[in-house]
Amino acid sequence: MYLNTISPAENSKPARRRVGRGIGSGIGKTCGRGHKGQTSRTGGYRKVGFEGGQMPIQRRLPKVGFHSWRSKLTKELTLNAINLLTAELVDLQALRDAGVINGAIKFVKIIRTGTLTRPVTIQGLGVTAGAKEAIIAAGGKVEE
Repeated sequence: MYLNTISPAENSKPARRRVGRGIGSGIGKTCGRGHKGQTSRTGGYRKVGFEGGQMPIQRRLPKVGFHSWRSKLTKELTLNAINLLTAELVDLQALRDAGVINGAIKFVKIIRTGTLTRPVTIQGLGVTAGAKEAIIAAGGKVEE
């Protein structure tokens, strides 16, 4: 197979419309644009969503919702995920090295889901109150 031999399947692409080729073609004279008016002229157009002067739907409806930019940069980790790490010191760089988070993540918060079976030191990460109790109970510590 060569790039110059690739072609679409037979009859999968209709022939292009040849306008202005006589009245027998069905699209001669006005070429499918109708008679007179803005859209029959060259360069005539209407804005996307234009409704003939009526207030467009995108302006009639209220603005809804909000999406925080911070949600793309934040990740929640469970105590189970921390338990799987081999590092004693858990910070952003240790999590990146272990492949738990990618380079785009800037904020991490540890939540209390699961159990922690070994002492670890958490440094520079957000920790919920319940997760902090569990880390201290396992013999670890949390450094802000």
